[in-house]
Amino acid sequence: MTDVIAGPAGVESTAQLEPRLAEHRRELTGYCYRMLGSAFDAEDAVQDTMVRAWRSLDRLEGSGALRSWLYRIATNVCLDALEGRKRRALPVDLSAEPSAPVEASLAGVLPDGAWVEPALDRQVLPVGGDPAELAVQRESVRLAFVAALQHLPPRQRSVLILRDVLRWKADEVAALLGTTTAAVNSALQRARATLAAVRAAEQRPEPELAEDHADLLARYLDAFERYDIDAFVALLAEDAVQDMPPFAMWLRSAADIGAWMLGPGIQCRGSRLQPVALNGNPGFAQWRASGPDGAYRPWSLQALEVSGGRVVRITSFLDTRLFPLFGLPDIPPDR
Repeated sequence: MTDVIAGPAGVESTAQLEPRLAEHRRELTGYCYRMLGSAFDAEDAVQDTMVRAWRSLDRLEGSGALRSWLYRIATNVCLDALEGRKRRALPVDLSAEPSAPVEASLAGVLPDGAWVEPALDRQVLPVGGDPAELAVQRESVRLAFVAALQHLPPRQRSVLILRDVLRWKADEVAALLGTTTAAVNSALQRARATLAAVRAAEQRPEPELAEDHADLLARYLDAFERYDIDAFVALLAEDAVQDMPPFAMWLRSAADIGAWMLGPGIQCRGSRLQPVALNGNPGFAQWRASGPDGAYRPWSLQALEVSGGRVVRITSFLDTRLFPLFGLPDIPPDR
C-alpha cells in the first residue's frame, strides 16, 4: 500500500491516508469488541474493515467523512459476522447450577466461541478526555455489560452502542444504517428496555479504583503468589463468583473458591502475576510454573471486579493465545 492512488478529497496517496486510518483503529476495535464479545473477532473485524476501506477509497466523499465511513464498513463487517451465530455469554450464564469445588468441576468444557472474551483497556478504550465520558467508556467494556449486549439483536446492539456509548446523534446513526431516525429511536428504546431487564440483578463494581482498591490489589497479588489461601479468601466478598473459561464450572462463595484452589487449582501454587487493565477493571496476567523444567509459562488472564473493598468476581481466561494478542511476554517480567 505505497502506490499513489486516486483517493478521497485532500488525500493524494496511501502514505497520507494510512496514518489517518490508524488513528481510528483503537475506537473501531472497541466498537467491534462490544458488538462481537471477542477480542480475537474484533481484531479480525477491524482488519477486514481496513482492507475494505482500502479497496473502496473511491466511494469516500470528502476527507471529513472518513470516521463515519469506517464505522459504516465496520458495522457491516460485524453484522455479517453475527449472522446465524449464537450469542456469547459468561459461564455463570451458561450453566444452570454452580459446580462443586471438586475434581469433577473440570469435566465440563464449553464449546469454542461460547463465552465473552476479555479485552485489554489500551486496545479498546480512549486515552485521555473528559473523566465522565471515560467512565461511560469503561463501563461499556465491562465483561458483564458486554455479555448483556449480546442479548440484543445485532442491529439494536449497533444502535445502542453508537447512541449511548459513542454519543452519535440519531440522524447520524440512521444515515450509517440506511434507515430512518424514527426507526433508530424505536430500536434504541427496545434495546434499552432489554438491557435494563438483563442487568436488573447484576452486582455493579465500584466505578473508580480508589486508594484502598490499590492496596487490595497489592494484597491479592501477594497472597496469590505466596499461595496463602486464607489471606486470599479474606480479600473476597462472601458471595464472590469465580468462573474459568473454557470450563463450564463456576463457584459462588469465598469458601468454595478457597476450597477449589486447594483442590483442583493447587497446581497454580508458585505462579507469578503481573497487573493488567482488562475491561475497564483491574486484572492480572498469570504465568504458572509447569513442565519438568519448572519454567514459567503463560496460563491465564484474571479479570477482577471490586466492590465494597472486596473482590466480587474473578474470571480466569485459560486461553494463552491472549498473551501475544495483548502483547504480553512468554515469561513473567522481572520486578
